[in-house]
Amino acid sequence: MRLLILIILFFISNTYAQNVSSVLTLEEYLGYVKSFHPIVKQANLIINESEAKLMKARGAFDPKLEVDYDRKKFKGTEYYDRLNASFKIPVWFGVEFKGNLEENTGDFLNPEANVPIDGLYSAGVSVPLAKGLLTNKRMATLRQSRLYVKQAKADRQLLVNDILYEATKTYFNWLRQYNEKNVYENFLENAEIRFNGIKKSYEVGDKPAIDTLEARITLNSRKLNLEKARIKFIKSSLELSNFLWLNDNTPVEIKDTIVPDEDTFELIDVVLNTSGLDIETFNMESHPKLRSLDYKIQSLSIEKRLMRNNLLPQIDLQYNFLSQTPEIARSFSTSAYKSGLNIRFPLFLRKERGDLKLAQIKLQDTKFDLQNTRLSLKNKIDAISQELESYMLQNDFTLTIVEDYSKLLSAEERKFFLGESSLFLVNSRESKLIDSKLKAIEIENDLLNTKANLFNILALSDVPLN
Repeated sequence: MRLLILIILFFISNTYAQNVSSVLTLEEYLGYVKSFHPIVKQANLIINESEAKLMKARGAFDPKLEVDYDRKKFKGTEYYDRLNASFKIPVWFGVEFKGNLEENTGDFLNPEANVPIDGLYSAGVSVPLAKGLLTNKRMATLRQSRLYVKQAKADRQLLVNDILYEATKTYFNWLRQYNEKNVYENFLENAEIRFNGIKKSYEVGDKPAIDTLEARITLNSRKLNLEKARIKFIKSSLELSNFLWLNDNTPVEIKDTIVPDEDTFELIDVVLNTSGLDIETFNMESHPKLRSLDYKIQSLSIEKRLMRNNLLPQIDLQYNFLSQTPEIARSFSTSAYKSGLNIRFPLFLRKERGDLKLAQIKLQDTKFDLQNTRLSLKNKIDAISQELESYMLQNDFTLTIVEDYSKLLSAEERKFFLGESSLFLVNSRESKLIDSKLKAIEIENDLLNTKANLFNILALSDVPLN
């Protein structure tokens, strides 16, 4: 519901937009990215492609109807009229069942082609006795295609996770620029109040002219810093717009009235799904990168078995029962049959041995890749865990420093009001406070980005398939 409200806010007239500000939270923003970003939609094509390949592989087991018809007639003489129709059913383990109808007539037929007038029917089976029995190309392709679907889902999660990571970092930068702009706006207001007060004091003779000059320098410095911060915020807003799309593939531009959520720090773990995460007990093997490599290893193992099977000789046995009355089941008997045996075997097997060696190399290479990836992920997770602890401490320190500088500035302003301090000291205290606030914003941004890095490395995205 809130997403719908935001869409309306993006397109309302400027008259109302000038008086209304709407907060775009990180959760809502990532909701847009998950649902409508073209890269996320493109990632779904990976699944569609793998499923199409699986369908193609299953096609190797589709029944086939084949018809061969040849006829030759010349100068009133029918040389031959031959019809050969067959129906084949491929099954698992390379076995193929076959039914056949053969009708041949003509004056110049080969004697072996003579069949009864109503045709000759046959039913039989073709069985590979060595190569192709336990595994063959169509079996391997189907098994690999099933693994490709699973691998594609893992790869899709990685791709979506990367785009969500980039989108999250962009939001954090947008939030940082917004906070820095607010800091300069607040202190610009203070500088204007101070300048106007000192100017009036000068006019009545209570303050020297040098104080008005110093106050004006400070005022203009604040204006300059605010203008720089404003441009950075506009730029970050445009960068954020790169990730915002509507359902009809229409890009969305962030309006001036849309601002980030200042409470993002308190909600970050819930939004990124890291709130209940225990890094120490995290199941590394469930990581999509490792799962993808594992599926690849399984696929290469299937290919390796196929290449090893190709070292065997090709021995195909065919046996067909013959009958001219197929409607009578017992007419098919062992007394009428057609059989054959085909044997093929390369003498040196150089091609087959080369294919097997290449399959073994690819399999070993992927296993090395899996080992390296597992170790790399573990080290990255450990490093980020320690980095998070450090940034948490730094964040606490900077917040304490900001609080102390605020107290110092308040005390200095009271002393200045009582005539016991100078404008220079007040400005100096204020500059220190500004620097500490900006440093606190920077540390908070680093902490948020580190949490985003953890989200990315662990691949915690949970985008459902469309």
